Amino acid sequence: MQTPTIIALALYFILMLAIGLYAWKRSTADSEGYLLGGRNLSPAVAALSAGASDMSGWLLLGLPGALYATGLVEAWIGIGLFVGALVNWIVVAPRLRRQTVEYGNALTIPEFLANRFPDKAVLLRVVSALVIVVFFAVYSAASLVAGGKLFETMFLDGEVLGMSPYFAGVLVTALVVLAYTAVGGFLAVSLTDFVQGLIMVTALVIMPLVVLYGQGGGGLSQMRETLAGVDPGFLSLFSGLTLIGFLSAVTWGLGYFGQPHIIVRFMAVREGGIPAARNIGMTWMAVALIGAIGIGLAGRAYVERNPAVALEDPETIFILLADLLFHPFVTGFLLAALLAAVMSTISSQLLVASSSLTEDFYRLFLKKDASEREAVTVGRVSTVLVAIAAIAIASDADSGVLSLVSNAWAGFGAAFGPLIILALTWNRMTGAGGVAGLVTGALVVIVWIFSGLGEATGIYEIIPGFIAAWLAIWLVSRATAGAVPARAGE
Repeated sequence: MQTPTIIALALYFILMLAIGLYAWKRSTADSEGYLLGGRNLSPAVAALSAGASDMSGWLLLGLPGALYATGLVEAWIGIGLFVGALVNWIVVAPRLRRQTVEYGNALTIPEFLANRFPDKAVLLRVVSALVIVVFFAVYSAASLVAGGKLFETMFLDGEVLGMSPYFAGVLVTALVVLAYTAVGGFLAVSLTDFVQGLIMVTALVIMPLVVLYGQGGGGLSQMRETLAGVDPGFLSLFSGLTLIGFLSAVTWGLGYFGQPHIIVRFMAVREGGIPAARNIGMTWMAVALIGAIGIGLAGRAYVERNPAVALEDPETIFILLADLLFHPFVTGFLLAALLAAVMSTISSQLLVASSSLTEDFYRLFLKKDASEREAVTVGRVSTVLVAIAAIAIASDADSGVLSLVSNAWAGFGAAFGPLIILALTWNRMTGAGGVAGLVTGALVVIVWIFSGLGEATGIYEIIPGFIAAWLAIWLVSRATAGAVPARAGE
């Protein structure tokens, strides 16, 4: 790796750590400050924080890689995500912001569910916290895999820090994220997400334009001609698309309603800021998705036109183009964008998982009267423990970013999606129904993955999991609708 590239990456790491120190001085005195930034995020910070923590390395590795390998038909995943995110901002965001305050000023999703359904409070908190910790360990591992792949591509000629480049990338990424997350809490995570979101979207705009219109690019017409030679249907949204394939792609959008690291931003935005945050966030997402699709398609055309260029792993097309087409310092900036995507997601997930361990285990079972300072300390320790589990999962260099993300995304979407929507909108839902939906959604996804049903049927596991969880909540709630606690203010 060239010196200018290393300098650019070092500057990025220093900036992230500086933001962490700033947040440490501003908002870590109590649990509300450490876990939700005092519920006073600006709309812009909340929007880009939600977007950056959502997209992760999947945006710069997984999605471009899928487009590179298969063609435009893979864009249905992005379309489904965009629609799901928009509905999430409209239906969930304003209600969750208001109701988490009304129901005992809840600081975590499990705590909100417990306050909403006091008859099943302990069970809801424990089960939901378990689901959060388990799936976030897998989800964080997916982002660490992206960091590992980055180092593996950058350092092709030997060990790094006495270990394989892949594992060095996993370890360095995890340690930097831990440094600013554990120290600065939610405000550090949100502010770094904001900066990382700006870096990501800038890179996603610049790269496809350079590939298309830089030296030897040939523009859109040349790209279409080249890709048509690969496969006449490569640029078709419908080439080879089956009904099951279409549903499995667009139903990624269902996952938004149950992603704790995303919807917690709705709880933290300042009062009245949801509409502005929604507009900013959806604009950012549209530009980012179009850029990622452009990288996959333009990257495939570039490689086809240059037979000397070798690409073994389609998920590394972003890294390859950054290395081949840009000045080393700009390459460092682009690689920082990839790290930004990775680190913004890991930090959010680690913080949400640690908050559940602190608020829904430690304060619930071990020390109910723990001081605010003690709770913050336990939160920091919990962050480290979840990170260690994620590092262990990500240590397998053969792991795929998209496959790990899809599993965790489905788990959260099925377990929490119907639960959150109905808890916010249906007065007749009961605590027993909530527990049934949470357990059913998680179990169906796990069984679907490990039984091989997903591969056998081609049906993405979020579909049966989401449907089963929704039905479980509805049926059990109707069967136990004897004593439903009234909503706050009713």
